Amino acid sequence: MNGNSTIHVSDFLLHCVINTQGRSATICILTAIYMLSISGNLLVILVITVDRQLHTPMYIYIGTLAVIDLANSTIIIPKMISVLLFDFSVIPYGACVLQMFIIYHVEEMESLLLTLMAVDRYVAIVYPLRYPSLVTNKTVWFLLFLFNFFALLMNSPSALFANELSFCHSNVLPNCFCDFSTMVHVSCTEDPKHLQVLSAVVVTNGVLPLGLILFSYMRIVIAAVKISSVAGKRKIFSTCFTHLLVVGLFYIPLSLSYILPGMGLPLSLEAYHTMVMLGNVIPPMLNPFIYSFRSNEIKLSIHKFLSGKKTTTLLTN
Repeated sequence: MNGNSTIHVSDFLLHCVINTQGRSATICILTAIYMLSISGNLLVILVITVDRQLHTPMYIYIGTLAVIDLANSTIIIPKMISVLLFDFSVIPYGACVLQMFIIYHVEEMESLLLTLMAVDRYVAIVYPLRYPSLVTNKTVWFLLFLFNFFALLMNSPSALFANELSFCHSNVLPNCFCDFSTMVHVSCTEDPKHLQVLSAVVVTNGVLPLGLILFSYMRIVIAAVKISSVAGKRKIFSTCFTHLLVVGLFYIPLSLSYILPGMGLPLSLEAYHTMVMLGNVIPPMLNPFIYSFRSNEIKLSIHKFLSGKKTTTLLTN
């Protein structure tokens, strides 16, 4: 193909840039991560759905997070494994844009939900007397609906811009799944607005929520210092550390992978893929263990669920 004449693209070829030697190990690791993510998050969803005693704001957060992580793992990991197994994988143009849109949507939903959970703990610890009136099931469901609408609105520009892209030389995307930034770099459409819009979305839905999360946990730590109980301090500090670890694994690699290219600082393909996979694959596996399985209520409900005992609902007048 000479010059910059465009070609008609009805589908893409996904190609993971992973060396042959490490491909088998990567497939095994991804399969293990996916099985852990699916089993852990499905168990959390089932237990919270069945046990009416867990229908409270905190467990609504945890159940919603499990749904998001289940969707995130399912939309990304099986496709990555198929691409690695067959080296190239054909995906229709529309399906590629849809996958990209869903990935961005679940990423933004997880970002907003983690922020809401941090603010919830901040209110519960710093303003415990006002917590029952401020945080109700109705309020939580309304916020989750609002977050979904906001995420759909923020993702629309990327989906629209993806349809504006033209391709001159190749329809091969050097990635394990469909990604807007990769599509822009492969295309012959030279318009900085595409990656700039993506960077703006990441700052709005990534960097700002991360700042609010850090502020909330900082206030929680300050409140914990004033607690006289050593055991209480230890529990709060331990919880904060593990939560921030998962938050860091989710926010930092994804934010850098999206913001740096938009700022004109290109990343190598391996560095980009590593950061995107780290942010999308590891948190869904860890979240059930960090947010769910450490809870005594969840562990009791899991025991009842697996043993076949009926959970009893406490009725109060």
